[in-house]
Amino acid sequence: MAGRLLLVWRLLVRDLRRHRTETLLLLIAITAATATLTLGLTLHELVARPYEQTRAATVGPDLVVQAGQPGPHSLDALAPLTTLPGVTNHSGPYPLAFLALTAGDTTARVVVEGRDGTPAAVDRPAVTDGTWVRPGGVVVERTFADALGVRVGDTVSVDGHPLGVTGFAVTAARPAYPRAGWHLPGSILTEGGGLVWVERGDIATLAGEQPLSYTVNLRLANPQAGAAVIDPSGGDARFRGWRFSTGQEIAETNGRLNAPAQQALTIGSWLLTALAVVGVAGIVAGRAIGQRRRVGLLKAVGAGPAMIAAVHLAEYLVIALAAAGTGLAVGWLAAPPLFRPTAGLLGSVGVHPPPLRMVAAATALALTIAVAATLVPVLRAAATDTTHALADAAAAPRRRRWVISLSRRLPTALLIGVRINARRPRRAWLVTVNTLITTTALAAALMALAQERSPVDLGYSKLPDARDERTTQAMILVVCVVCFLALLNTVVSTWTAVLSTRHPLAVTRVLGATPAQAGAGLAVAQLLPAIPGVAAGLLLGILTFFAGDDNQHAPASWMLTAGLGVPLAVVMLTAIPAVAAARRPVADTLQAGVR
Repeated sequence: MAGRLLLVWRLLVRDLRRHRTETLLLLIAITAATATLTLGLTLHELVARPYEQTRAATVGPDLVVQAGQPGPHSLDALAPLTTLPGVTNHSGPYPLAFLALTAGDTTARVVVEGRDGTPAAVDRPAVTDGTWVRPGGVVVERTFADALGVRVGDTVSVDGHPLGVTGFAVTAARPAYPRAGWHLPGSILTEGGGLVWVERGDIATLAGEQPLSYTVNLRLANPQAGAAVIDPSGGDARFRGWRFSTGQEIAETNGRLNAPAQQALTIGSWLLTALAVVGVAGIVAGRAIGQRRRVGLLKAVGAGPAMIAAVHLAEYLVIALAAAGTGLAVGWLAAPPLFRPTAGLLGSVGVHPPPLRMVAAATALALTIAVAATLVPVLRAAATDTTHALADAAAAPRRRRWVISLSRRLPTALLIGVRINARRPRRAWLVTVNTLITTTALAAALMALAQERSPVDLGYSKLPDARDERTTQAMILVVCVVCFLALLNTVVSTWTAVLSTRHPLAVTRVLGATPAQAGAGLAVAQLLPAIPGVAAGLLLGILTFFAGDDNQHAPASWMLTAGLGVPLAVVMLTAIPAVAAARRPVADTLQAGVR
């Protein structure tokens, strides 16, 4: 057993050293898939985990209560809540005013909360830039500040009163912009808006004639109890029109702001996984062609099918583990700067190790890709007859009389391409799948970009919806990685085709074909299976996107560009290496086969 393990290890090290290009391609293909999956999983961490960090750092409340009607009597109604059984701590009541804030040319609804300069027992908004509230100043919730484009030191106007921006802060007591909970005093309808804090003594001046509302933040002995601590029956008429917000509800609201982007990344990770399998399968096919003679030698010295399979699988599993670690690190560290979904929260991923479940998911995906793409070729190589493996000869193609009769009338380059695909149908299928996935992703992204975006209505102005921006950003990221991996797969497919057709093309040239015809035939062999993949991909991308009746079609010019661009890219990537390989002297190719 020790001798066999030593042999596997030595062959593994030798292959990694001698085939550095193929090893790098495998590493990139699997890394791209695991990195995208990690991005999708990390987006959940960017919402759930930082909210918990923000809640802990700001002593966030378990329950936020706002009286139903504004006015001084709200103070009397909220005061008894702080001493109810099950309430362990509180802060407030704090005054609220629902006003309008103007920054530059943008005017938006804003929830203005009056606070004290000293830290509260519950809900201490964390200042991320500048300083906390002071007379004549305003602290802006960080996501709201990003949307408005304001900076510390700028001057904004709240209902006509100029205030200097003294800082930015985050809180766990209210959802981030634009779900801060703006509403008309006494109304139950909530509108989009932002959140700011001012010094308690300034809010009455800012509100003017508007009666102030009041809110209180509660810590509970049992956070799961929620509003039942105050209204056990859930139907007490005294609390009709009151607003109860639990910490879990606030966390879920923040999570919904990033749900579309997370869905786009999750779908993208599956597309990239399929592309990675195609790429790895293409590389393995090329490696299997180059290693058939070694399989024969191993069998000749007594190695069985299990030993041969172990020798081949070991290399791919090692590469998969390395790719899993690389993809995990790339996805974990790239998520915060790419999406910034924590603008309204503290903390971020990347500053601490990823959770164990994410490590396990990335590792399992990488190993699954490696095994799924390599198992069939490896088992086929292990079952190959020893004499056939030592001869290193390609399997004879299936010959059908009507196919031969039809192909006889084709131009030389097209004839060569058709017969190359007839000899290697599995490689042609890989090209079809590669273009199918790529075109599907492009078509879906173009359909998404063609849809009308609904901006956030802030009452006086409209700003782009952060959810749409993050979703578009996620889709563009996925499409870019898909295109990169598809280009990589096309290069790999061409390399495999050149390797497997060097002898047939040499014989074709002996029979009278020119180097240009042989090279063009190799390019045609890549182009022919790409065409149905492009057609099906365009249709599938359009059908996949349409889930409702309000969706709009992308312009025909966009789809036509994508439909022509993908085959053109295939031709450009295959023509140069194909012609270069076809120009190799025939004698050298045939003599290499004899040796």
